[in-house]
Amino acid sequence: MSPVPPRKAPRARLFGFLWWTRYGIPAIVVLAGIVLWAFNSSNFEGSAAIVGAGLSISLLNFLHRFGVQSDRDRAREEAARAYYDAHGYWPDERHRHQG
Repeated sequence: MSPVPPRKAPRARLFGFLWWTRYGIPAIVVLAGIVLWAFNSSNFEGSAAIVGAGLSISLLNFLHRFGVQSDRDRAREEAARAYYDAHGYWPDERHRHQG
């Protein structure tokens, strides 16, 4: 009997987790700050700090995604340079050299 390979997480499940991390957690923190201010309007500074924390979480998520995108662009450029070194022309110039 062959061993059963480990199950991979479905793409939809992973997308849900990422969506929750990017948008759900910051939204709940901001909402908590607004609710705190609504029920205790004399504590505006504390409420504003909680809203600021939620917005900071959103900004950190954005900056992380921006940095990861930069890494992907760098990897694509490196692959194009390796292709150029091997073939003598860029990958998007293939149509000129075929035929």
